[in-house]
Amino acid sequence: MWERVLDRAGIREPEARRGYTAQRRAVRRFAPAEYTAARLLLPAPLQPDVVVLVAFMHETDDRIDRGDLPEREGALRRWRALTDEALATGASPHPVLRALAWAVDRHPVLRARVRAFLDGAVLEVAWERFGTEAEVERYVEGYSLPALMLSMGLLVPDGEAASAGFERACLALITAMQRLDFLEDLAQDVREGRVGVSDQALARHGLTVRDLHAEAARTDRVAELVAGQTDVAVAFLAAARPVVGLAAGAHRPFLRAVLGVQELRAAAVRKAGASLVVRPSGPSPLGCGAVLLRQLVRRGLLPAAVRRGPRG
Repeated sequence: MWERVLDRAGIREPEARRGYTAQRRAVRRFAPAEYTAARLLLPAPLQPDVVVLVAFMHETDDRIDRGDLPEREGALRRWRALTDEALATGASPHPVLRALAWAVDRHPVLRARVRAFLDGAVLEVAWERFGTEAEVERYVEGYSLPALMLSMGLLVPDGEAASAGFERACLALITAMQRLDFLEDLAQDVREGRVGVSDQALARHGLTVRDLHAEAARTDRVAELVAGQTDVAVAFLAAARPVVGLAAGAHRPFLRAVLGVQELRAAAVRKAGASLVVRPSGPSPLGCGAVLLRQLVRRGLLPAAVRRGPRG
């Protein structure tokens, strides 16, 4: 199956096929849900490059998320230099960067996307707390959106108006996704001292970061905070829905699935409520599987008997 995907993508050279396959295995390991959605729902010619872009984003995030601020800044400088060299020469000793160079050569539009992502990574390195909601929005627009557009950039429709509308919808989508990330990871982030809920939002519910520690949590107010922040994420998800209609028809099942999974995440966060100061939340694997199944049915990729379901 994967060999046929590489054939349909026009990836013939043996070294490139091995390199893309290695990144595919890595992404399947660390991002199984995203990998499955891309493999089942994206057109085959896009799949290898999307896999590589997800691998590059993950590798970047992993490298710049360790240690204190000077260590993270140094890691970003070194990684950027290696990335720039790979894109300039088309070669790299690092497997992810070597595959990235192949993907950029196949899709030159990605060069600017990679540059924007690494520019925005400065914000990821530096943030520890957000004082205001405006600071959260600047972080999302400056870092989270370029990260999303690494892969979504391959789905941008033709035409100036359509492409601008698509990117606006992607901004709404990633705003919802990032806010849900911050809620899902609240317990770990509090322990590490990097909380993604702004001081302004906390104060609105009479809270400070100290009130989010599991042993001292003010559960009634934390529950109100989670509900309020989930409402914000859900509103952004609603604003993101035009992304489906703006995309080419072949890309719509994947985008519907992305939206469907985010709706499940929002429901899980809302249900978890104040327990998020103790443990993370996430959508049920069965629910995510059902979202993918519905899109496969819409694409007509399941046998007729499966589409009809069991007879009474």
